[in-house]
Amino acid sequence: MMRDPTDELQPETQPGIATAEGGLVFLDGPDGVATTMTPEAAAETGQSLIDAAATAERQQATANV
Repeated sequence: MMRDPTDELQPETQPGIATAEGGLVFLDGPDGVATTMTPEAAAETGQSLIDAAATAERQQATANV
């Protein structure tokens, strides 16, 4: 389903939970979202999330000044 750009974003406030089994990483997120990744893909995804979170925090701080 395509999101209408005028819809207000409702960001998720609950974190996903990552586990490892059989050499794979399983990520279970809110609302039944789930994915399986290689260790390399999981590490890159994790770093990307950390980088994006840091950018978003700076943006929020700037917006609140």
